[in-house]
Amino acid sequence: MAPNSACSPTCCCRVLPTKRLAAGQQCGSAAGAHSRRLHVCAAASGGGLQALIFDCDGVIVESEDIHRMAYNATFQHFDVRCPGGDGPVVWTEEYYDDLQNRVGGGKPKMRHYFSLNGWPTSGVLGAVPSSEEAQARLIDALQDWKTEKYKDIIGSGQVAARPGVVRLMGEAQAAGVPVAVCSAATKSAVEFVLGSLLGQERFQGLDLFMAGDDVKEKKPDPTIYKVAAQRLGVDPAACLVIEDSTIGLAAALGAGMRCLVTYTSSTRSQDFAGADSVVASLDGVTFEELARGALVGKDDRVAAATSA
Repeated sequence: MAPNSACSPTCCCRVLPTKRLAAGQQCGSAAGAHSRRLHVCAAASGGGLQALIFDCDGVIVESEDIHRMAYNATFQHFDVRCPGGDGPVVWTEEYYDDLQNRVGGGKPKMRHYFSLNGWPTSGVLGAVPSSEEAQARLIDALQDWKTEKYKDIIGSGQVAARPGVVRLMGEAQAAGVPVAVCSAATKSAVEFVLGSLLGQERFQGLDLFMAGDDVKEKKPDPTIYKVAAQRLGVDPAACLVIEDSTIGLAAALGAGMRCLVTYTSSTRSQDFAGADSVVASLDGVTFEELARGALVGKDDRVAAATSA
C-alpha cells in the first residue's frame, strides 16, 4: 500500500502481514497490496469490531508526571529561561495538567508555551531564536534530550503498564481482531515504552504502530486514526479506540470511530461526551464485553459518586 498523503515524509508506520484470522474463517478477496494486509471479517469472533486501537500515554502507562519531570530536567539542563523569569522554566503539576489536556504532542506543547511566555534563551544553546527555523532547531534539541530523559525514567524498572492493558490486547488478538497503538508522542519514546512495558514479543506482535512523527497533524486532529484504519484495511466505524483524555476522544470521534475512555487522575473531571463508556481502569474489562457493546453507557465516575 502506498503511504497515505497525510503521513509525514519520514513515516515508518508498521503493519504486519496477515496472521491472526481464526481457523476456518475467510475474508473476501482484496486486490493488490491489500491482500497482504490484515483484514478481519465481520463474522470473526470479535463480532462487528474490526480493530482495537490504544493510545499510549495515559492509557498503556500513566505517564503525565513522568513527562513533566523529563521536561523540567531538560529546561534545567539547558538553562532555558523565558523573558522575565528568575530561573530555568519549571512546569508545575497544575500547569502541566492543563497544558497536556489542551495541546497534544511534545513539540507543540513547548511551542505553545514559548509563544505565550516569550521565546527563551538557553545557557547551552544560546540566545533567543531569531527565525522560525531557529525556533524549530531549539525545540528539536530540547525534545531530543527530553525523550532520552523520559526513557531513562521508564527504563528504571519502577514504571508498569496500567492494569488490564496487556491482557486485553491478548484477548483481542486471540479473537482474531487486530490491535494497534497510535500515539501523539515521539516515536523513539513510544517504542521504548512499549518494548519495556509490554515486552518485545507483544510489541513486535502489534498489527500497527504509529507515533506523532508519522503524521503532520497531532491529536485532536483525527489524521492518525484515519490513516490507521486505512493501513489496517478496516472500517473506521468498526474500530474501538481506547483513550484517556478529551484530546484523544476528539481525535477518535473525528475519525468516525467509537471510543472508550479510561481516565487518569488528571483527566477524571473532563467532559467525555460522545464516548461509548468511561472507566477508571481496564482491569476487569474484557474484550468479549467490548465486542458485544456491553459497556456502552457505563461511567465509573457516576457509580463512584452514587456510592459515596
